[in-house]
Amino acid sequence: QVQLVESGGGLVQGGGSLTLSCAASGRTFSPYVMGWFRQSPGKEREFVTAIRWTADVSYYQDSVKGRFTISRDNAKNTVYLQMNSLKPEDTAVYYCAAGLHTTRAVIVSSEYAYWGQGTQVTVSS
Repeated sequence: QVQLVESGGGLVQGGGSLTLSCAASGRTFSPYVMGWFRQSPGKEREFVTAIRWTADVSYYQDSVKGRFTISRDNAKNTVYLQMNSLKPEDTAVYYCAAGLHTTRAVIVSSEYAYWGQGTQVTVSS
């Protein structure tokens, strides 16, 4: 069993920065891909970014390219989301997720087997 715990959310002014962390625990943690998704009230959960666990490959939603950076520390079983130039429309609950199997559909939430509890990010205007 894998457990994912996010941290680092909070309230920030527009233009500000936040860094989210997602720490994984479990007997053996070796995912194929780690992703970040977000969900705003009244909207569906959407893909934000993802990173391969053992390859230098990352993916980004167009709206966050150039502002958000995903990274990982394999030794700590932790993935990070550095968010800069935050906008009010980035306000959402952010979830990290672990995908265990090879997939090309990294933007699809159903490809991920394990999810964290979510952390709230609120960006004021």
